Amino acid sequence: MPAYVVIEVEVTDPTAYEEYRVQVPATIQKHGGKPLARGFTERLEGDTPFNRMSVIEFPDAETARTWFESDEVRILNALRQKSARSSAKLIVPS
Repeated sequence: MPAYVVIEVEVTDPTAYEEYRVQVPATIQKHGGKPLARGFTERLEGDTPFNRMSVIEFPDAETARTWFESDEVRILNALRQKSARSSAKLIVPS
């Protein structure tokens, strides 16, 4: 069953974040993932500080976790965390 990784972001250092943004798609593809949506968000309700979001589909939750915990993505996530406030979630449909 497909699983989804949702990453919410508020960029604080655009130059460093661009380095992350350019490198991460190859890691997604390598792990069988597929970006479904990426872009700026419009808040309809609530007070989340994030204004960008990415939704990535993986074949299953195990593959999504393997991608997120891989060494290459850990390095990129550290770059994301230095250049933005962010949140990452795994959605497993029930």
